[in-house]
Amino acid sequence: MFAVIQAAGWPIWPLLIASVIALALIVERALSLRRERVLPPGALDAAIALARRGQGKGDATDQLARGSMLGRVLATGVRYVAGNPKGPRDAAKDALEETGRAVAHELEKYLSALGTIASVAPLMGLFGTVVGMIEIFGSQDATGTDPAQLAHGISVALYNTGFGLMIAIPAMIFYRMYRARVDAFLVELETQAVHFLDATLPRH
Repeated sequence: MFAVIQAAGWPIWPLLIASVIALALIVERALSLRRERVLPPGALDAAIALARRGQGKGDATDQLARGSMLGRVLATGVRYVAGNPKGPRDAAKDALEETGRAVAHELEKYLSALGTIASVAPLMGLFGTVVGMIEIFGSQDATGTDPAQLAHGISVALYNTGFGLMIAIPAMIFYRMYRARVDAFLVELETQAVHFLDATLPRH
């Protein structure tokens, strides 16, 4: 591995750093975007039961809020309904939407960074290619071509191009996959929030 890095030259180091960051982001999002951490089964029924019992304050509601992203949204509804059992539905909806925006931001965290790496990695590889081409042209002088410098320039150009693509392709795949997963989660969060309102503050 060290021989490859040495052959690729100094432009490979930014790509190595980008690859480590991309891997860390992919693993972090894989752990954070698990369904049981976002939309666990039973959270909606538990929230409805708490709201109907008027338990807006207490360990059960706090535990619901800490348990998942959906629980965090629904706990806001529980607290509102418990404090305003005959309150306006629109006000409860606004409170849920406000918490929902914070949850959406949490779900989307680091995705822009992963997408940026996917877009920039090929350009970083291209930069390494340019550096290699400069070395190739620099290997030629009035007396001929320096074979060692020519070979090194070719290595720099090819290794950096390949490494940039090797980083960009999986980063883009995971970015698209996580983006689609977040969008699906947000739709389901909204749907379950509406079900909560229908069960606790039905339309009149």
